[in-house]
Amino acid sequence: MKRLTIIILLIAAISFTGSGQKKIVNVPDLPGYVTLKCDFHLHTVFSDGNVWPTIRVDEAVRDGLDAIAITDHLEYTPHKNYIPVDHNAAYKIVAAYARDRNLILVQGTEITRSMPPGHFNALFITDANLLAVDSVWDAFEATINQGGFLLWNHPGWKAQQPDGIPRMYEMHHRLIKNKWLHGIEFFNYSEYYPLVMTFCTQYNLAVLANSDIHGIISEQYKNHTNRPMTLVFAKARTHEALKEAMFAGRTLAYFSNMIAGKVEYAKPFFYQCISISKPFYQSDKSTFFEITNKSDIPFYLINGVPDAPASITLAANAVTRVTISKKVTDPLAYEVKNIITGENEVLKVELNLK
Repeated sequence: MKRLTIIILLIAAISFTGSGQKKIVNVPDLPGYVTLKCDFHLHTVFSDGNVWPTIRVDEAVRDGLDAIAITDHLEYTPHKNYIPVDHNAAYKIVAAYARDRNLILVQGTEITRSMPPGHFNALFITDANLLAVDSVWDAFEATINQGGFLLWNHPGWKAQQPDGIPRMYEMHHRLIKNKWLHGIEFFNYSEYYPLVMTFCTQYNLAVLANSDIHGIISEQYKNHTNRPMTLVFAKARTHEALKEAMFAGRTLAYFSNMIAGKVEYAKPFFYQCISISKPFYQSDKSTFFEITNKSDIPFYLINGVPDAPASITLAANAVTRVTISKKVTDPLAYEVKNIITGENEVLKVELNLK
């Protein structure tokens, strides 16, 4: 009996100490900023999702996120015969629950309209019920009046754009003219839209990646290396700093070993991920050195210069040995295949041994 009691206590201790464990997502900070891992597009039973709001918090903690927004639909509430309609309910249910788990909770909702203008998430709002109005423009105005951030969701969603190509309509240009449109999803669920990079660069909008999850997130992304997340470069790990960074557009989109975003953030992000050693050996013809990738993201370098490897794979959290000819005197120029910086562009980098 004594031995059984000890075993039960050990099991209880292990269960207790293991609760609330958080995955470490190895992505670097940029100089002067902390990188926050975020998902700003989540659904629960308060619209057409299949889970209670606390599950979204638990999933986010497990996956190593720093911030989330539950963005249930305003116009689509299929469970209303069983669950009273209160567009602030999910936020109110999990506000303290998220706080106690060190997760930043952004209040949000989804404005769900046909195209144009399509679906939009309103983030950093204070009362979602005030956005439940007939006119979509009035819903946008109510978002702005609450200091909210307007995010254009899945602009190439085939249910609204059958060819999968995002298009801007008069209302989108009107939003941009008013400075009311702040960001666009590049990655949504398991899709991505290259043209979004053109829109975000041209109109200085934030580039985002969100899951738009309705079911259990581990089931949807079990065949992927990571769930979609927006990397936000904030001045501190606080709600206020997160909001400032989002409006400033300091973001990268991250999903399934791919990064998408503006060069001004993508390039320093890549260089913060890697370090290049001094040559550890030189023969008569070759130079040998190592590149350490300290991040969870493998990088696929292509189109190398003559007398250097045509391609190099920098495996995640690993050291890669590289051999080049002594004929190479200039910095090693490559394109990073999985860092997207434009509709038809990837990041260009130089590996300087000096």
